[in-house]
Amino acid sequence: MSAQHVPRESSRPTETAPAGLPWLPHPFSMVWRDGAFLHWGIDPERLRPHIPDRFALETRDGQAWLTVVPFVLARAGLRGTPGPLRLTRPELNLRTYVRYRGVSGLYFFSIDIASPRLAALGRHGLGVPCFDAQQYVGGTDERTDFQSRRANGSGDFAVSYRPTDTPTWSEPDSLTHWLTERRRTLVPRGPRTLVAEIAHDPWPLCPAEATVTENGLFEAADIPAPEGDPIVHFCPRLEMTGSIPRVL
Repeated sequence: MSAQHVPRESSRPTETAPAGLPWLPHPFSMVWRDGAFLHWGIDPERLRPHIPDRFALETRDGQAWLTVVPFVLARAGLRGTPGPLRLTRPELNLRTYVRYRGVSGLYFFSIDIASPRLAALGRHGLGVPCFDAQQYVGGTDERTDFQSRRANGSGDFAVSYRPTDTPTWSEPDSLTHWLTERRRTLVPRGPRTLVAEIAHDPWPLCPAEATVTENGLFEAADIPAPEGDPIVHFCPRLEMTGSIPRVL
């Protein structure tokens, strides 16, 4: 897939570190490639029973939000390690937006990745709902085709998406910014809550259109399926680093 680049402009936003927590070490680095955000609004009362009690469900414009994120996780590994020690795999996330002890973050219903080892590490080591999946990413320079099916036969998902304009940075008070410019993940782990964070430049997002031909993610997560078409954004590429988890 050919990369698209945001024009360098004087109004370009600067990277900001997440506020409210001591800085966490970031020993990992990775590259996001050819990914999309598919956002659905949903009645908060329908989603609230499916969120751990310790978390407050965040809303915007009177709605809670569910987001499906297909992308390629490229060159993932310890910072400074050579290419042969890095990993490149498709990944598929289903998430919503929560708050705990004053900290806003992502809550993941599922993370599907084409690696039994990584799925087991996330599930047993961190307590994140990770699943091994057979996944395919293809398409053309203009379109990305993404397919995923878990090894257990559930969670089928297939989508084609393409950008409809050039990348821009979201306005700080916009819904797009609220949905995408989040740096923390909150994970319930028994009586404790873990937090992990990523760091990167602001998302260079293109408005996009998507055709979803299969979607078993909501049913597999035992959460209500939202209605209507999603709001879609595309990001061609973004470098980022990741922290080690810590107890919040």
